[in-house]
Amino acid sequence: MLNPVLEFLSNGLSNADAWQVVAYAFATTHITIAAVTIYLHRCQAHRALELHPLASHFFRFWLWLTTGMVTREWVAIHRKHHAKCETKDDPHSPNTRGIWKVLFEGTELYRAEAKNKETTEKYGHSTPEDWIESRLYGKYTWQGVGLLLIIDVLLFGVIGLTVWAFQMLWIPVTAAGVVNGIGHYWGYRNYDCPDASTNILPIGILIGGEEFHNNHHTFATSAKMSSKWCEFDVGWLYIRILETLRLAKVKKIAPVPKFDRNKTVVDSETLLSVIANRYDVTARYARSLRQAWRDELARLKTEPTSELKLRKSAKKLLRHAPGKLDALESEKLSQLFAHSEALQTMLDMRMELADIWNSSHASQEQLLRQLRDWCTRAENSGIKALQDFSLRLRSYS
Repeated sequence: MLNPVLEFLSNGLSNADAWQVVAYAFATTHITIAAVTIYLHRCQAHRALELHPLASHFFRFWLWLTTGMVTREWVAIHRKHHAKCETKDDPHSPNTRGIWKVLFEGTELYRAEAKNKETTEKYGHSTPEDWIESRLYGKYTWQGVGLLLIIDVLLFGVIGLTVWAFQMLWIPVTAAGVVNGIGHYWGYRNYDCPDASTNILPIGILIGGEEFHNNHHTFATSAKMSSKWCEFDVGWLYIRILETLRLAKVKKIAPVPKFDRNKTVVDSETLLSVIANRYDVTARYARSLRQAWRDELARLKTEPTSELKLRKSAKKLLRHAPGKLDALESEKLSQLFAHSEALQTMLDMRMELADIWNSSHASQEQLLRQLRDWCTRAENSGIKALQDFSLRLRSYS
């Protein structure tokens, strides 16, 4: 009688080998990530897509089973994060709470904010309030993960406890820690959006596409999070598959700029396209600014090494608008401009360009004159990077 018990504790009902156990653990956690990014994040929080009830109920059940998270609470906390990003009211900003706090205690920050009734009432609207949500998923939050523990032990015996622990840690580490922490602290940026969001990696598989946090904060209501051709968003792939199966309907994706290379006249179509694609315009202007930097560095390389080093250290300051710099950084930038009128011109004209889409009172005719004047001055500046950018700007259509 003892042998069957020992055999069950060792292998469970599945009698799976080590690789099968590992495959199961990663497969289930990946489904959980897909449920978070597709259902909770893109569908519920930002309404970027609609899900068929069959898909929606599957994701709700799976999240109850594997995380115990309540849809209304998660959505409310995430919407508040966007509304109060990088401020003291942001539930999980590493810039106000510290990177290590968010990275290692992200779950605690989530739980603390979930208890804030004001947050759920203000930001948790339009989330499921049906019978199963109020009587099961929202009421018995720990029973789902408890059921998963029983399933894991039945399948794999004692090792099922380790599998369950791995499943329980996956979302707190990857979503609450990595995305909320590293995604606002370290990585690369495609767009200069107002907050500190970054893209962690160009391959969005481990966290379902949530790796593209800068892209997401720039186009929050887009169902697709990848932006560049070299970025891969596996969550978007799953959405397209669901769409093919008529289980999802995409409502919005980030605008894709269109160009007419033969167009040389700045008209109202150019203006509207530039405003609609302002994040693409600023990203491309940043590349032009880097090219101008390289041109200036080549011109100034014969000057004293100390001054050259100063200019190299100030390079990163050119990426940000002057209003985002502190006093010391502004002083370094002033010293840089003393040696390069071209870079000062480029930075000043970047601010002027931003004024075109930030102006809330000017008429379309006034903005069009402003854009035409900007292009004329850019092309007469004698700065090659600025001239090339202006010619490209004319082709927006």
